[in-house]
Amino acid sequence: MSPALLLTIIFLVFSLFLVFNISLRPVKLGTLAQMFNSGFTLDNYTRVLGDWETWRSLWVTLLYVTLGSLSAFGVGLIAALLLNRALPGQRLFRTLVLIPWAVPGITATIAFLWLLQPSFGLVNFVLRSMGIVMTDTNWFGSPDTALFSVILPTVWKTYPFFTIMLLAALQSVPKELYEAASIDGAGPWHRFRHVTWPGIRMTAAIAMVFNAMQLFREFDFIFSSTRGGPAGATDTIAIRIYNMAFQAFDASGAAALGVLTFVLVAIIMVFYLRWQNRQVS
Repeated sequence: MSPALLLTIIFLVFSLFLVFNISLRPVKLGTLAQMFNSGFTLDNYTRVLGDWETWRSLWVTLLYVTLGSLSAFGVGLIAALLLNRALPGQRLFRTLVLIPWAVPGITATIAFLWLLQPSFGLVNFVLRSMGIVMTDTNWFGSPDTALFSVILPTVWKTYPFFTIMLLAALQSVPKELYEAASIDGAGPWHRFRHVTWPGIRMTAAIAMVFNAMQLFREFDFIFSSTRGGPAGATDTIAIRIYNMAFQAFDASGAAALGVLTFVLVAIIMVFYLRWQNRQVS
């Protein structure tokens, strides 16, 4: 295991150490070479925590993660329930479900940029044809709809993850339980509530946590469509770190925000693991 351990130390531990070190130095992107010549300071953390844009980005991130995870979970659960039935062409449909997961994020975003294009996009065309709207909606360009617009490709790409996880859990639920519930007169909802959900609950919780961690640092969907705009409506923590480092050249501030994000995610994971241990015990 020594080679793998060495690579882990080089690419993970050393990288974290370097980011933490930069967060404690008063340096810019162009002065990183002289980083070790400057002293330590906590001003970067004070500055980041005192900036209202940091808290706005945190709020936007929480909205993005919550809405994106719940929506993807709902779609994935429905797909898993359908694929768990004995349907014709089941293998084909299971393969088709995986396609969004294999598509690069930038490609998915470009597709949704065309679908939601204000003038000739398919979504506005359908809405106009049905008489729902009279004018074109600038989905990615309006602060009221921009976050919803970046959530759509996120859900489309991430729901297969939930489908795979939940489908595997569904296939492990004993069929005898469904037969017993049917004999007792339980309807579809009661069978799902008292048989299906208890059997997939832990898998669903694990999938939600992993997906939430992924969306918390999601970058390509937002950067390739709105770059955090308009008016900060999609300015998540990941986008703000990038803009601070490569737009404002504030490497130390971006590193401090990255460290705080790492700590926040670690705290969430600790509470989740404690909750999971209580559920198992």
